[in-house]
Amino acid sequence: MGTNSVSMQVDADLTDDAALGGRLRLLQPRRGHRFGHDAILLAAAVAATGHEHAIDLGAGVGTAGLALAARVPGVALTLVEIDPMLAALASENAKRNGFDDRVTALCLDVATIGRRSRETGLAPSSFNHALINPPFNDPARHHASPDPLRRRAHMGAGLAPWLDGAARLLRPQGSLTMILRADGLADALASLWRHFGGIVILPIYPRPEASAIRVLISAIKGGGRALALRPGLVLNDGGRPTAAADAILRDGAALGLQGAG
Repeated sequence: MGTNSVSMQVDADLTDDAALGGRLRLLQPRRGHRFGHDAILLAAAVAATGHEHAIDLGAGVGTAGLALAARVPGVALTLVEIDPMLAALASENAKRNGFDDRVTALCLDVATIGRRSRETGLAPSSFNHALINPPFNDPARHHASPDPLRRRAHMGAGLAPWLDGAARLLRPQGSLTMILRADGLADALASLWRHFGGIVILPIYPRPEASAIRVLISAIKGGGRALALRPGLVLNDGGRPTAAADAILRDGAALGLQGAG
């Protein structure tokens, strides 16, 4: 169902936080999963232009989608979130940042998108871009958080429902962009080839000498079998953010990931 914008007070259960160096103000739960660098990096990697339509699957309070809206004037966004409270917060965050004329929030399970397209208005092959920050912990490998909101955000049953949903919604040659834990790369590639090609991978490093902690992946619906590995992004060096990371996380710069062919 759709979530109309609601008036919310910042109370003991919510915090009002800045993102993109203060360009966004976002309400989010004080406990549970809270937005961080992943959402901003994801938004920066989406190659959207004005007058296109993007969909954020698993949007939480809307951070990635709203960061994309802040960077790309005119782009339309649909935010999909399974948790009713988070979906309502996403709608409110769109309103309070001045994007409610081009951002819509829906409370919906990603796995049901194909079965409920008429009810939700999410027509197949209707979006130019899809962005995904999926639940990234395999319950067989990682301990679940006792907090139910954090557990829902971090524990998943695999990428297949997310990628199937994105493939149904994207137009031919539409782009998929997602961010994952680095140790999920092999599973992601195995799942992506069903619907996508032209895959580009960009590792994210916490420090120059450290192993990658995240990977950004771009892919094209119906793209070719080409795969490209880009030079990675280092977040910190000598205890300070790198210039490249600061430009993205604070200033809203784009992090271009184009299809490999």
